[in-house]
Amino acid sequence: MARTVIVTGGGTGIGRAITAAFAESGDSVIITGRRREPIEAAAAEEGAGVRAAVCDGTDPEQVGAFADGLPERVDVLVNCAGGNTDYDREQARDLATLAANWRANMDANLVTAVLMTEAVRDRLTGGGSVISIGSIAADKGSGPYGVAKAALASWNVYESGRLGPRGVTANVVAPGYIDDTEFFRDGLSEERREQLIGMTRTGRAGTPDEVAATVHFLASGSARQITAQVLAVNGGAHPTR
Repeated sequence: MARTVIVTGGGTGIGRAITAAFAESGDSVIITGRRREPIEAAAAEEGAGVRAAVCDGTDPEQVGAFADGLPERVDVLVNCAGGNTDYDREQARDLATLAANWRANMDANLVTAVLMTEAVRDRLTGGGSVISIGSIAADKGSGPYGVAKAALASWNVYESGRLGPRGVTANVVAPGYIDDTEFFRDGLSEERREQLIGMTRTGRAGTPDEVAATVHFLASGSARQITAQVLAVNGGAHPTR
């Protein structure tokens, strides 16, 4: 039976690959994002089983309105919206800007997941899954983005306790360096790319499809006893290396 799957940030990069993985399984997928063009393009490419809904996951009113239009049953929620907002903001030169930059990362990477999960909670059913996209940065002491992802992992443990009695699992998938995404805004130097690859045991970057496959597994019937976990997809890269 086709499941109802929500993928926030499902129009590009890892989110786009996750959308494709569930669509290929015959699931009904709803993708959200702040930018209309990429999510509508992704929905059009995948076909009738995927639809797009513009929604800023940091805005409680937009999240609430989105949830009001959902089917009564939601089987899988993938919290993929987020990213390092420092790449889009000016460097902090005073306390006000510093506070704004930290809050932007927390909003994008933690608050989006908290709001969307709460908004669809009553629709999540036994055998369902909530899967959030974390980062290797959570364990690297790498500033506001890493701290936000660390907070996401802690929240996931808390959330798993709330969802468990309903038969719903909650996990985090934490990628390392992944090729073919917008994460670095085309600002990654070849030297830095080689450094990131050199930290892995596999000698290569990961792919969005590999992250998507892990997410898809965690939402499957074979993963019903896996919850409150962070699963790394990083080629064996050690966070402190």
